[in-house]
Amino acid sequence: MALKASTLKVGDTHVERVVDNLSRTQIVQYAGASGDYNPLHTDEVYTTQVAGYRSVFAHGMLTMGLTGKVLTNYVGAGRLNRFGVRFTNQVWPGDTLDATATVAAIREEDGKLFADLTVSTVNQDGKEVMSGTATARIDP
Repeated sequence: MALKASTLKVGDTHVERVVDNLSRTQIVQYAGASGDYNPLHTDEVYTTQVAGYRSVFAHGMLTMGLTGKVLTNYVGAGRLNRFGVRFTNQVWPGDTLDATATVAAIREEDGKLFADLTVSTVNQDGKEVMSGTATARIDP
């Protein structure tokens, strides 16, 4: 069901678990799907011994894609107009991520209604791994 301006208010939130116990397999599958085989995401020896990280970690765009699920589940398929993010911390194998979309504004533009949203994704420790904004078309 699409969001309606008549029932929506600034401050409304939608929270969703977007991944539970992210696996190395999921990270490698994303590498294959995206074509991004940067060894920081796929090669444990390189990542730990050369680059100095504790382990491989998820692609930022994997985190963004997982977070997109909270938006499309909240605003409806085909209604998302804009989605931009900032990656704030790494996402490691084993992490569980919860995403929150919050209505920041409801506005009209060229006779159409839009909801501006803030987005935040946190890991199981409550540490933010991604923040951003989105805009979605809404019904009257």
